[in-house]
Amino acid sequence: MKTLIGGAIAVLLGVVGLAVFFGEFLDLLLGCIPPVLLLGGGLALYLGFDELKDSWKNDAGTEAPAGDDKAKIAELEKELAIGEEKAALVAREVLHRVKKALGFA
Repeated sequence: MKTLIGGAIAVLLGVVGLAVFFGEFLDLLLGCIPPVLLLGGGLALYLGFDELKDSWKNDAGTEAPAGDDKAKIAELEKELAIGEEKAALVAREVLHRVKKALGFA
């Protein structure tokens, strides 16, 4: 209850303060635009350069997986398929139990 009253008071003071100092609020917003653009542009440059470096690595070519790696990949894919089947069975069982508990089954 104290939090609700404190929040209401804070909102009321914020609205009054915004109404009284609206011009200064707009000046503050206008002053925030250049630093936000600078930081956002710097982040975009960094991410773009990082993506470009990754594409250079991929263009250089990677070796094809060796026969041993192919066997390991096939084994892991088979294990993944088995795991997915087990997960589907568990999900069906849970759904059945929930329906039964709620009286739908």
